[in-house]
Amino acid sequence: MAEGKNVLLGIFAIFLGLIIMAFPLISVFTVSVLAGFTLMILGIWLFVQSFETWDSSKAMSIAYLILGILAIILGIGLFGRIVAFSIFAALWIYIGGLFLVITGILSLFSDSSTASRGAGGLGIIMGILYMILGMYAWNPYYLALLIGLWLIIAGIMEFFKPSK
Repeated sequence: MAEGKNVLLGIFAIFLGLIIMAFPLISVFTVSVLAGFTLMILGIWLFVQSFETWDSSKAMSIAYLILGILAIILGIGLFGRIVAFSIFAALWIYIGGLFLVITGILSLFSDSSTASRGAGGLGIIMGILYMILGMYAWNPYYLALLIGLWLIIAGIMEFFKPSK
């Protein structure tokens, strides 16, 4: 059983999950503002890094510059836009599910051991579940429900996490 910091984090996650489920549009708006702001800060940092690494590696500097510009554009596009954030999150979840299915299939056929086949089958099942959830996440209400449920489950799991 958990103690101290784990219990506090678990209670906070459950409370936050319930608030997100109670106020879905305000919550998705808040998350879109935070994600947009974070991406803009990341883009600015990558942009600055591109000038600092110009002397050591021109290819890395150009990669930082391109990634910085893309992060700034994406951050501006997500900042305060509920529908844009829902579409971005849905695509992110759906593509993650697609990768899980692909790696599950590869794991299923790459090794003949039982553990590898079990992990591959579980990867395929989880990938299909992620793809289904990604289809529902297009709607901001369902996205808030998914985020809230995830926080509640993560909060409950914090109670059973062993403390160090």
